[in-house]
Parts: sequence; structure tokens; C-alpha cells
Amino acid sequence: MIKFFRRIRQQLLKENKFSKYLIYAIGEIVLVVIGILIALAINNSNQNRVIEEKEQIYLNGLKEEFQISKLKLSELIKVNQENFSGAKQILDYITHSNEPPTEIQFSQLLFNTFVNDISFNPNNSLLNEMINSGSLKDISNAGLRIQLTNWISTLEQVSRQENDLGMRREKIFELFRSNENSLRTIFDQAGVTQDLGAPAKENHNSNLKLLNSIAFENNMLMFILTSHATEKAHYEPLMQDLNAILELIDNELE
Repeated sequence: MIKFFRRIRQQLLKENKFSKYLIYAIGEIVLVVIGILIALAINNSNQNRVIEEKEQIYLNGLKEEFQISKLKLSELIKVNQENFSGAKQILDYITHSNEPPTEIQFSQLLFNTFVNDISFNPNNSLLNEMINSGSLKDISNAGLRIQLTNWISTLEQVSRQENDLGMRREKIFELFRSNENSLRTIFDQAGVTQDLGAPAKENHNSNLKLLNSIAFENNMLMFILTSHATEKAHYEPLMQDLNAILELIDNELE
């Protein structure tokens, strides 16, 4: 098309038809500009398509990660609730000293309440990679980007709370690092030593005197308080954030 206009212009110059020459020259320029605009539009369209495809890949990956994290958090909340319930049962035995448990009941209750540590370990591999590489900007939804950024800082707060809960749990264990109380009694009567293939003792030192210990009661109260705060002030809001993120991701997925 441009060669066609060029031949016409040359012919017009030979014929001294300058005004028509200008018209055809302008037409040629217009064609070139239109061609450039079309090429830019196609290039932008291709780039947008690539970005959208990349975003969809990220969104699908993030959805899978957060779904796994939700399952982990749900299980962790359940474990914390069981620990909280066991601790309250122990406190109830302390309060109602006229109805003490048997040694076996107390050992099993202590073991089941304090055997499980509490630590949320979410799947954040893809999210961390996106943040470190600057790819978080490829998420077009600004609200989702903010939620994903806040998620990391929220996890740091939860981790500090879990460390506090772990410290309260450790205070209970410290009571068994003396000659006054026996871990062996707990392990034998909770079936731990048998599971390990170790022999059990025939005679056990009683731990029931802990129910009359002020130090034990104080540590139990602090454990109960921290366990309750972990769920209500941290795990439940964290689950709300997690559900909000999953909802935003679903809205963005095609």
C-alpha cells in the first residue's frame, strides 16, 4: 500500500501537481501512524493476555496454599481447644479437692493436655516467592494485595502468642524437673513407655499432691488464660482473614 502511494507521489511530482502530492503524502503518513497504532494495540493486548494468564496461575497456586493452611489452622484450633478443656478439668480437680481423680486419670489428663505443642505452620511458599520477587504487583485486585501483605505480619503476631503459650506449657514441665513429681508415673500410666517398648515400673510416685500446690495452680491458671487468648484473640481472627483471602481469590479466578 505504501509503495502504491509512493508511485503516485512520484507521478504527481513529474506532473507538477503539488497539492495532490501533499494529499497523498499525508495519506501515506496516516497509514503509517495507523499501522503503528494497530501494532501497539496488538502488542498491548498480547502483554495484557500474558499478565492475566500469569495472574490466574498465581491465584490458583495461592488458593491451593490457603486451603491447606485453613485445614492446618482448623486442626490446630481443635488441638488447642482440647488442651484448654483438659486444663480446665485439672483446675476443677484443684477447686473441688474432695473429688480427686485416680492416679491413672490424673496421669492421662496431664499427658493429653500438655503433650501437643501449639504452632501454626501455614503454606506460604508461593506467597513468599511472590513478595520476594515483586510479583505481588501482578495481582490486579488491590484489596487482595493488601490482605496478602497483612497476612504475613499477622502471622508474626500469632507466632509471638504461640511462643507465650509454649512458655506457659514449659512452666508446667518445670514442676517435674525435681524429686517431688514424677514424669515416669505419667508416661507409664498414659501408655507412653509401652509404646516406646520400654519397661514400666511396678511402683509409681504419686503426682496427686500437685492438686494442693499453689505453684501448680498458678501455672495452670496462666496456661488456661493464654490458651483462651490464643484462640479468641488470634486464631479466630486469623481464620476470618484466611476465609476473606480465599473469597477474594475465588472472585478473581476465571
